[in-house]
Amino acid sequence: MTDISADATAALAQVNRGELVDLACDLVRTPSVKGDEAKLAHKMAKWFEERGYDVWLHELDHGLAQVIATLKGTGGGKSLMFNGHLDIDPVTTFGWSRDPFEPHVDGNRLYGAGIINMKGPDASFIHAAEAIRKSGVKLKGDLVVALVCGELQGGYGMEELLNTGYRTDMAICCEPFGTWNVLTMNVGVTTFAVSVKGKTEHIMYKKNGVDAIQKMLKVIPAIDAIEFTYEYRADLPDVPAVHVGAIIGGRGDNYNLKGPNYVSDYCTVLVDVRFLPGQTIETVRQDFIRAIDKAKALDPEIEYTVEAPPPAYFGTGLTRGHEPFEISPDEYIVQTVVKYRSQVMGEPPELVGVHNPGSYSGDDTSHLWRAGIPCVLFGPGHPNGIKSAFADEFMDIDDMEAHSKILVLTALEVCNLDA
Repeated sequence: MTDISADATAALAQVNRGELVDLACDLVRTPSVKGDEAKLAHKMAKWFEERGYDVWLHELDHGLAQVIATLKGTGGGKSLMFNGHLDIDPVTTFGWSRDPFEPHVDGNRLYGAGIINMKGPDASFIHAAEAIRKSGVKLKGDLVVALVCGELQGGYGMEELLNTGYRTDMAICCEPFGTWNVLTMNVGVTTFAVSVKGKTEHIMYKKNGVDAIQKMLKVIPAIDAIEFTYEYRADLPDVPAVHVGAIIGGRGDNYNLKGPNYVSDYCTVLVDVRFLPGQTIETVRQDFIRAIDKAKALDPEIEYTVEAPPPAYFGTGLTRGHEPFEISPDEYIVQTVVKYRSQVMGEPPELVGVHNPGSYSGDDTSHLWRAGIPCVLFGPGHPNGIKSAFADEFMDIDDMEAHSKILVLTALEVCNLDA
């Protein structure tokens, strides 16, 4: 690296690979599959309190909780948020060579459930804040460590936090795209529940019924053939995208499956949609209605609803989802991250801007950006760029360590800007 200030030298000296790995392992050992992250939130609240942070244990509905820990500044500086989520994807029961919640290190690989999305990145940015705290360096502005809940449920925790009026001047969302990428854009993501209502009858009188499952078999092709209202983007050629990913039908709106001798009178499909800037969840919903109305024109007995988020019965989401996010690569927070990434790693990132397929996912930059907070996507990752959960999931430790150093330098600059 080029010459740096005494404060930066002191803070970087506190970046310790062993401590970073130990922290990440400790996060993995507390399971926090989506909807069940409160235990880890309480644990981390205590962890931060023991180290002198200002701590807000933000407890929410649905048994969820999140932690906002602040390294208070001396005053007069900009505030910066390091953002990540505590919830992880459900863990497959197949393919693990050992207990997924007992992490282990093999060379430069740290294995464990949720280590990619996103306990490895969480540990990395927590460790960056800790390096600054332990160095004794004082920041003018507040450095906020936000460990939020419900990101995998449409960003529920982040949305609820922002609904309280909470703001910082800038944010880095540390999703695991690898430090070789600085992302400035994510598409919109939502899940729709499309339900068809029929009329139940016993099998012997089925001709008098309206079979919701059979009607749904006409609706699904209409969904697959949907014509979205959008402007094509050459850098995102696979979006908009739609996928019918789950289906359930039965008797009544609780999908009772104990009476297959009766005509199903309720059937629901869950549909994942990825969409572009210029589209919104509402415009996409209207596209769905137009598409399904074409099927209804051919079969007037089709009676349907389109809901986002889906009913709580499915446990798929607590918000309507993530709207598209896009920030200029010239924005200050983006350029600052790029500068220190280049300084720490000796070369600029491979990509600054839109990443394919990374930008096809959704995250909490959506809510931050909509609240007026300049933000960027930058976090450590898997060496092959994999973001999703898989058996024997692992994170690149070198990348975690580099990420911590980059965030240290970024915080030292941003938080010492005049407010």
